[in-house]
Amino acid sequence: MQNYLVAMAVFACFYALLALGLNLVWGMAGMINLGLVGFFAFGAYVSALATRRGGVPIVAGLVLALALTAVVGAVMAMITARLRGDYLAIITLGFSEVVRLVASNEIWLTNGTDGISGIPGPWRGRVTPETFNLVFLGVAALVVALVLAVLQRVRHSPYGRVLRAIRDDDQVAAVAGKHVIRFKVEAFALSAGVLGVAGALWGHYTSYIAPDVFVPLITIYVVLALTAGGTGNNWGAVLGAFLVVFFMEGTRFVTGAVPGLQAVQVAALREALIGVSLLVILRLRPSGLLPERLPRVAS
Repeated sequence: MQNYLVAMAVFACFYALLALGLNLVWGMAGMINLGLVGFFAFGAYVSALATRRGGVPIVAGLVLALALTAVVGAVMAMITARLRGDYLAIITLGFSEVVRLVASNEIWLTNGTDGISGIPGPWRGRVTPETFNLVFLGVAALVVALVLAVLQRVRHSPYGRVLRAIRDDDQVAAVAGKHVIRFKVEAFALSAGVLGVAGALWGHYTSYIAPDVFVPLITIYVVLALTAGGTGNNWGAVLGAFLVVFFMEGTRFVTGAVPGLQAVQVAALREALIGVSLLVILRLRPSGLLPERLPRVAS
């Protein structure tokens, strides 16, 4: 049971990174990104290929995933910077499907639907599985803490105030002399880099990635986590991610106690419970469990 809880905490850290990345681009800059899983998958493949085939250290794989995913995010932002609302959401959603299709069909690079196995993990094979889980939990928690510290610094800085001004009204920000497009591109790139690191860590933890792992449902869960935790609040993003992961796992035991249900019905009941929980949270706390509180500006 302890090993199971540790594993769930590791996956919660992955979701926390995804939620933090989404909070930067959506909660702070006001840009809708439904292509989270595309950047997540891209980072996973970059680090897996670099470490599995290129033989580089895991840390170097993580840095490559951060850098290359940020570059892809910047290119994506430059293409879509003038789009808003539903149009931006559709384009980013399409991007995630393009990544999945490329990973499925470019067999020479990604091994297609068979995926990439044997991705190295820190001390995997040299320690027991229980110890490996604890080690990786420490690594994942450290990365979450570093990303959280950086994004908190961004949030409380003049740069963060500009992002919130763009979120609230980008025309007013432009009139105030701010280069709106540049700020959007930078925010999108930084967000994509965080998502790429989350994907890289995922691959090094599971030791296997394949296109069917990166389904759009992951994006839905991350949006759920950020909405429940508090859009615009980095701490809310982390809290929401942990709550969603442990609630999803907790429903396994609840639905398992209901007699006479088939496997498909149990899965549907779990999804219904998750949806109802979100409705309850939004009904009681419309701004999330930890709503955004704007930092005070020293006079």
